[in-house]
Amino acid sequence: MTITAPLAPTTVGQSLQDRVALVTGGTRGIGAAISRSLVGAGATVAAAYAGNTIRARDFLDECRSEFGTENERVTAHQSDVGSADHCRRLVADVVERHGRIDILVNNAGITIDRTAARMTDDDWQQVLDVNLSGPFYLAQAALGRMVERGSGRIVMISSVIGETGNIGQANYAATKSGLFGLTKTLAREAAFQLAKSGRQDPYGPGVTVNAVTPGFIATDMLEHIPAKVLDRIVGQVPLGRLGRPEEVARLVRFLADDASAYITGQVWGVNGGLDM
Repeated sequence: MTITAPLAPTTVGQSLQDRVALVTGGTRGIGAAISRSLVGAGATVAAAYAGNTIRARDFLDECRSEFGTENERVTAHQSDVGSADHCRRLVADVVERHGRIDILVNNAGITIDRTAARMTDDDWQQVLDVNLSGPFYLAQAALGRMVERGSGRIVMISSVIGETGNIGQANYAATKSGLFGLTKTLAREAAFQLAKSGRQDPYGPGVTVNAVTPGFIATDMLEHIPAKVLDRIVGQVPLGRLGRPEEVARLVRFLADDASAYITGQVWGVNGGLDM
């Protein structure tokens, strides 16, 4: 057995050149910050969105202005990630357009908040479809391609609410907690499939699956929260402020890098110390 491992072939920020990333919910909020971060590191990004076409067009214009690119390095794809068929079609469309998928970031999510006593069947099912079933179907469609190639990254964007729970968010908390089990299972299965196929290089990039759990981040998802309630939330955060989308994106970019090949099945918090 070799005790001394060879040096990692890359450093963070150098290995996303020629990579293709699919980011769901990738044209606004945390997803837009993740998309920009990956593009800035050299990746081609396919940003999926649900229905806000105007915002998607603005996002493309912003990226072209910021990165000076008029080519296919940033594309937008409308899709309903709450549908299994749409998820499979989305992966196929990205592969057809860009030739491959190296990085999948399951960021899209919705909330329908009510106490458990008042939550309807549709309230429960819609949130599960988008927040948990969607990531499964997308990962299922992408993972085989990654294993076949011997490299790939899947990052699930969960939430601190999946760790702590929250009044009125039984559906949301259940989905975000469910992503932890999905992450760990897929991480084990990816390693198992790589080994079984003979494509497991102990010091290569491999296929990894990890989860990131943002806390309260300054995005439009917080706009409906009354100021007094938001002040109370911020008061519970040890660092005394909301997070920035770019702070979540920085961690996703790190996990997407080839140099992060020894990190899999892990849950990473970006919450200012709210849950520790």
